[in-house]
Amino acid sequence: MKYSQLHDWIEASPRTVFFGGAGVSTESGIPDFRSENGIFKALEKYGRSPETLLSHTFFSMRPDVFYKYYRENLLITEVEPNNAHKALAALEARGKLSSVITQNIDGLHQKAGSRHVLELHGSIYRNYCMQCGKRYGIEIMQQTEGVPRCECGGIIRPDVVLYEESLPEGVFEEAEEEVRQAALLIVGGTSLAVYPAAGLLNSFRGSHLVLINKSETPYDSIADLVIREPIGEVFASFLMCPF
Repeated sequence: MKYSQLHDWIEASPRTVFFGGAGVSTESGIPDFRSENGIFKALEKYGRSPETLLSHTFFSMRPDVFYKYYRENLLITEVEPNNAHKALAALEARGKLSSVITQNIDGLHQKAGSRHVLELHGSIYRNYCMQCGKRYGIEIMQQTEGVPRCECGGIIRPDVVLYEESLPEGVFEEAEEEVRQAALLIVGGTSLAVYPAAGLLNSFRGSHLVLINKSETPYDSIADLVIREPIGEVFASFLMCPF
């Protein structure tokens, strides 16, 4: 089998962790950030860099522009989990996957059935009032225009991490511990260029590191197995050929 080494390592591993990025969801129809048709490309019509438009400073100064972009490009819900999401959920159900650590905010891992998901950058499905703290679902963003307001008058913002903001308290620490305890770490669909998330790999002390990404990453040279193919295609083999 083409991916027999990966299959064998998962079967033998006492604790496996998956860490993924935008590339995990592209096969579900969600654009990534840096490709020719990615989210960063869509930002050009705003005349600002992504680091500016998606920053805490810009959100505070021009929430009207931020929410226009947010609804057009990030509030994507009419998509379904692909083979990667489904296979990871199946592995967890079998007790072969400890956790999923994701940089994505789309909720597709949970939609596929994964239960232990650590969302480093938050989720579009969670929102809160910046003034009183009241929590809202995704409907508040879908059913309003302009800047969404709480009944108290405060601005409702998505529970996602913007540039200049820290990762959610406790989530990164838990992710570090998951990576530290893993015997097998599978990293997929990420260029490993965004920190501090990419720095998680420095905590790995296990037996095998596997990188699945269509392009090179800074960690390829230390990986035990590098697969440069679409991640959904790789994990489709797990669905077709169960252990």
